[in-house]
Formats: sequence, structure tokens, C-alpha cells
Amino acid sequence: MAFFTFRDLERRIVEAEMDLTLAKSQGYLKNQLLQSGSSSGKKLLAVIGVYTGFGSHLNRNVYRGSWMPKGDALKKLEERGVVIRFVIGRSANRGDSLDRKIDAENRETKDFLILEGHEEAQEELPKKAKFFFSTAVQIWDAEFYVKVDDNIDLDLEGLIGLLDRSRGQESAYIGCMKSGDVVTEEGRQWYEPEWWKFGDGKSYFRHAAGSIFVLSRNLAQYININSASLKTYAHDDTSVGSWMMGVRATYKDDNRFCCSSINRGSLNFFPPSWPGIEDLRDLCLFRIVFLAMATT
Repeated sequence: MAFFTFRDLERRIVEAEMDLTLAKSQGYLKNQLLQSGSSSGKKLLAVIGVYTGFGSHLNRNVYRGSWMPKGDALKKLEERGVVIRFVIGRSANRGDSLDRKIDAENRETKDFLILEGHEEAQEELPKKAKFFFSTAVQIWDAEFYVKVDDNIDLDLEGLIGLLDRSRGQESAYIGCMKSGDVVTEEGRQWYEPEWWKFGDGKSYFRHAAGSIFVLSRNLAQYININSASLKTYAHDDTSVGSWMMGVRATYKDDNRFCCSSINRGSLNFFPPSWPGIEDLRDLCLFRIVFLAMATT
């Protein structure tokens, strides 16, 4: 009977991760066959993943009736080259009522991307980005992959127009670029357990805010290929930002992704004839909304 020391086990894990990375880079993993999303085989413009959770059934129904198309309208949007899916992982107790409800809802709406290898839990949220981008880039061949939070009202046509004008831009990392203080006090909101890694200044590196950001195809492929070895931090936006620091990503800081001070909905108070109103509406691609959380 063979016995392994901790170092032997650690070495074998590292070797397995390296083998997995090599296999991905050489295209040997299953599920590599891409779906174009249209019968013509034309490359898609974008895959938009809307993060959701088990308790967000009401939110999903609200979005299906507002900015997100549903049914035949969703299919027509895919014919234009844009795929939208709610993104969710699996329950810690595989196959339980939470999973079954999502499966039943998906059979009816057909608008989910279920991350089979990801556990849907608050503490696992930073890892969700790895699973989303890795899974999406394996399934769909698109120019861009967009992560969206489930608490925003999105100007979908505005986003499509922005991405359409950005076609052909490789290594694009698009969003509201920011940095800020690392929260070092446990128990406070946005606490970062590994705060000590950010130096004496305790400030985050430049990264796209998490409400919505965009990666070009080659950056999503990079995440897929290297997912086994990519480090995650306490938050998904800083985690993705740390991965982008290691590659030649082109940072595109776009004010239309920065909506903390400009509320697109508030512009409705201005009359349509007000001078400059159309320019103001173009300033923001989304607004943050707060919906009651459903339990079913």
C-alpha cells in the first residue's frame, strides 16, 4: 500500500492543474464544440450573463418583463448576435429542491446558463466569474462576454451599440475603472481577508466595477485556460482585475458604465424637448435598482 506525504500530495495537485491547463490550451477538453447561436454560423456579438441566485425568482420575472427579452423575442435577439442568460450554480446539496426549481424554471423559459461545477453560495461568489467566463467561451463563439449583476436596469440597445462599435478590439477589458481602499476590519462590508497582500498603502489595483463589465473573447479564453491556477479574492471584480494585470489587457474606462451618480431613470423627469436630454440619456447604460427578494 502506497503512502503519500503532504508534500507529495501537494506536488500531485500542482501537476494535475498544469496538465489541465495544457489540455485546455490545446483544445482537448470536452464541450469544446462552439455554438454560434444562429443557423448561419456567424460569430456572435456578445454573451451577456446576468448573475442570479436561488432566491431571485421575482427579480428574474421583473427583468423578463423589462429590459430582458423573453420567449420568441429572446430568440430574435440571438439572431442579431446577442445571447442573454441568467447565470447560476448548483446547490451545495445537489439535486435538492433548489436545484429542481431552477431546472423546472429553465425548462419553461430556456434562459439559464447553469454552472454545473460551481456551488451557488455567497462565499463562493468570487469563483463564479471563473466558471461563467470559462463556460460561456466554451459554449458560444462571441466577440465579447459581459457580466451583469441582477440588481440593475440595463439599457440593452445602448450596450449592444457600444459593443458593435468595439468589434475587432482584442484584449478589451471594458467597464467603470476604479480603485479604492482595502477594507481590513473583519465584520465590515467589503472586508478583504487577504488585505495584507495589497501593501502598506492598502489600496486596490485598478479594476472594473462589478455591476457590469466586458471582456473580449481572448481574455475570456485566458480565464478558461488558466482557471485552475487563477487566484480569487473576496470580491469578483477585484479577482477579475487581478487576472487582467497578468496579461496585456487594454483597459477601457467608459463613463457610461459609471452610474453611481447619474440615475438613468431620473432623466424621465425632464421633458423630451429639454435641450441636451438625449446627450444626458447617453451618459449611462444602467441604473441600480432594488427589488424585494423572492423566496420561491
